[in-house]
Amino acid sequence: MEQRSNAFLETEKIGVLMGKYAIPCIISLLVAALYNIVDQIFIANADYLGSYGNAANTVVFPLTVVALAVAVMIGDGCCAFVSISLGANRKEDAHKSIGSSILLCVISSLVVTALYLIFQEPLLTAFGGRVNEETFQYAKEYFFWITLGIPFYMFGQAVNPIIRSDGSPKFAMAATVAGAVFNIIFDPIFIFGFHWGMMGAAVATVLGQILTAALSIWYLCHMKAVRLERKSFRIYSRLARRYLPLGICSLLSQISLVASMAASNNMIQKYGAMDSIFSQAQYAQIPMAVVGIVMKFFQIVISIAVGTAAGCIPIVGYNIGAGRKDRAKSLFTYLLVVEFLVGLVAMLIVELFPQQLIGIFGAKNESAYYTEFAIKSFRVYLCMMPLATVNKGTFIYLQSLGKALSSTLLSLVREVVFGVGFALLLPLWLALDGVLYSMPVSDVLTFLLSALVIARTYKTLRSDMPTEAEAQKNYYHQP
Repeated sequence: MEQRSNAFLETEKIGVLMGKYAIPCIISLLVAALYNIVDQIFIANADYLGSYGNAANTVVFPLTVVALAVAVMIGDGCCAFVSISLGANRKEDAHKSIGSSILLCVISSLVVTALYLIFQEPLLTAFGGRVNEETFQYAKEYFFWITLGIPFYMFGQAVNPIIRSDGSPKFAMAATVAGAVFNIIFDPIFIFGFHWGMMGAAVATVLGQILTAALSIWYLCHMKAVRLERKSFRIYSRLARRYLPLGICSLLSQISLVASMAASNNMIQKYGAMDSIFSQAQYAQIPMAVVGIVMKFFQIVISIAVGTAAGCIPIVGYNIGAGRKDRAKSLFTYLLVVEFLVGLVAMLIVELFPQQLIGIFGAKNESAYYTEFAIKSFRVYLCMMPLATVNKGTFIYLQSLGKALSSTLLSLVREVVFGVGFALLLPLWLALDGVLYSMPVSDVLTFLLSALVIARTYKTLRSDMPTEAEAQKNYYHQP
């Protein structure tokens, strides 16, 4: 009996499809981001943790992003590949790539967990954990428990885009929301009720991740467009060579963010120690805590930008596989407009209401220096958000077209060449402020490159030349 197909991706109105797929994806990513953000909000408002706990959370956050990076490389790559395969009516490749990617994710998560447990202290030190002793002790406690949940976290994040590629974006959203709601409920219970401190925040997070992973496993047993078989769960190197490159952009966008955060954290630690205020022991953790909070707001906005674009991956992949470049071009236009508006709204919020934002993260319990530095950080660090969101949408759209190399190179330039480079160079002249200006400078320069790529992409979608995804489809039809 013929399984249900995703043919509606070729016939439904573009705007309707974008809403159907992008909104659940945005919510899924926002909820995933809320795990760490919610932890930080409750930690910041616990008198016995305060800015020390906030700084510890900031130190650990990049290490959770490393695990996320590996998971989304596997999951997003598989999602794009499965969508193209279904568009080309290659269901055999679809189910084998899903099983292979799941197995690869499980193996990878166990490796990451082992490395984190073995090299805990050197890793925390590398990300600025030794800004003072209180911060380091809190970071160790939080990181240990978070590490125990890495396999569940990676599994849930990798399977989420695979569920979307099967035509169930709402279930993908529900699985992530369920885990996050669990975390939101139990965070205050463990932190304020049981006084478990950093351990309580981490345990609530891990239990939520276990729930998301369990729901994802249930869905894999009840897929619609693809049916998994025993033979699906093997590492098929031929298929892995096809789907992993499609996820490299997702990997690098996360890993390069980690490199940027590592550079920023170390520059904050170095130049904070030279500042007349933050060189004092009781204020030393403030810049680390504040920049971590600003990055959390940035993560919320970028989650919307990435979710909007990533939600379009199955639509673009299917239509390119079906030879409908006209629909892919229309979707690109919709995407760019939405990305710009998201960034514009975010910029207005941080420029007009920085004090209200910082108040959410326990500013009332901190010194005036904390609030003053936080307001400046929000207004400077995030002043080019419209360009940042357009850049991110462009990177991911290229990924959905099968342009893995272009997408990867742009991500590398933005996050490593510009993100790390300016975070290291600008403080030489601007001291601690140089870390703040590194973000808008990087976004402006990246947008100049993205504008060229956007123009070329439109040209490709208007021409008769095959895209990489079409070439891939044609490859499958060869004898």
